[in-house]
Amino acid sequence: MIARPPFASVALAARIEAAERDLIAEAVARDPGEGAAVWPLAGGVAAWAGAGSPLNKVAGLGDGAPDEGELAAIERAFAARGAALQVELATLADPAIAPLLSGRGYLLGGFENVLGRRLDPHEAPPTPPAIDVRESAADELDAWVDVVVDGFATPDTEGVPSHESFPREIIARVIRDQSGGASFARFTARLDGAIAGGASMRIAARQRIAQLCGAATLPALRRRGVQSALLNARLRAAAAAGCELAVITTLPGSRSQENAERQGFALLYSRAILVRAP
Repeated sequence: MIARPPFASVALAARIEAAERDLIAEAVARDPGEGAAVWPLAGGVAAWAGAGSPLNKVAGLGDGAPDEGELAAIERAFAARGAALQVELATLADPAIAPLLSGRGYLLGGFENVLGRRLDPHEAPPTPPAIDVRESAADELDAWVDVVVDGFATPDTEGVPSHESFPREIIARVIRDQSGGASFARFTARLDGAIAGGASMRIAARQRIAQLCGAATLPALRRRGVQSALLNARLRAAAAAGCELAVITTLPGSRSQENAERQGFALLYSRAILVRAP
């Protein structure tokens, strides 16, 4: 039986956002582009990893409203790079943050959903016998990156479209560098012996949270259970690693959200994507 979903409290959201903050900071450290920098900001971070990187954002806010002087300095740093400043703001963050940002010219660009699920080390979600999912070996990194990037390049059309897109070469570099971190594990799914999909997971040891990320299936092999198999394998690995909670971020109404809810995930909160033009 799947465990009851966790209650979406302010404290739980702060714990998840802290894990997201650490993920972004670690990723920038592993993928430092020209002028790379990480600035602490109100319990979160503002990160710049190089032109066009998906890591360029503010994440993890919530420890009170940002100091306007610190925020202004970060806005100037992004403007000097010719880049918009994007803030991912949880609906359970300090309510003073949203009006402060809107007053400084940030506009709503979209939303993303954060779903969570308690983990039970004695629970073993089933995987279809035709699909073989294992941790990805070091010598198949190139193949793993290729399948994940190919999957991302052809997103599902269900749900709300993404508010952003990135060149293939940048996505490939970020995925490769990020998945090589000590806190990450890679998984490969094979269908009839051929690689069909890949996924990754970060263990946030301090928060005892497993962050499920980077899952993709080749377009020709979708609707055959690959995503669910990758999800189940990561849930088992996360429970074995001592995590209490697994979280996943999806676009609203997407196939990824549907797959997660089938496996016992529940919507905990959303993040508003607020953007300030340079």
